[in-house]
Amino acid sequence: MSRAVRAGLCLLAVATFLIAGCATPAPAIGQFDSKIGPWSGRLGLTVAAEPPQQFSAGFSLSGGPQAGELSLTSPLGSTLAVMQWQPGQAVLRQGEQTRHYVSLDALAAEVTGTALPVRALFAWLRGLPQAVEGWEADLSRLPDGRLLARRLAPPPAAELRVVLDR
Repeated sequence: MSRAVRAGLCLLAVATFLIAGCATPAPAIGQFDSKIGPWSGRLGLTVAAEPPQQFSAGFSLSGGPQAGELSLTSPLGSTLAVMQWQPGQAVLRQGEQTRHYVSLDALAAEVTGTALPVRALFAWLRGLPQAVEGWEADLSRLPDGRLLARRLAPPPAAELRVVLDR
């Protein structure tokens, strides 16, 4: 076999491997039960700041509002950040770096660039309305594994989209 043919076959094998690694199974049909954690899926955050900011990642959320963990992953599955909290402290781990914060709210604002209602997210994912000043949560598509929350005040406006794994 010529060197060019072998190189072509190697490239084809590598391309097939990479494409197969990116494939995701089709979601199951039917109702989604969001009442039981831990939760995982994808989330996207858009902040209407100057300049506008967008962030998306895979996520895994466990625990509860008082003590828990939120892991963020890249589309290829590598860990971007792990946030852990308990009463009186919160920790952010990114690679070899570890930073400590006085609260989950301070940590979330540092990571995303805006205040996020992470504590309310636990209620929202269970389908329970929880009022958060300035935020509106649309829970109507939660049976399909989708959550949309918008911050209208204070500026800048923000939109959090969550798509849960089935």
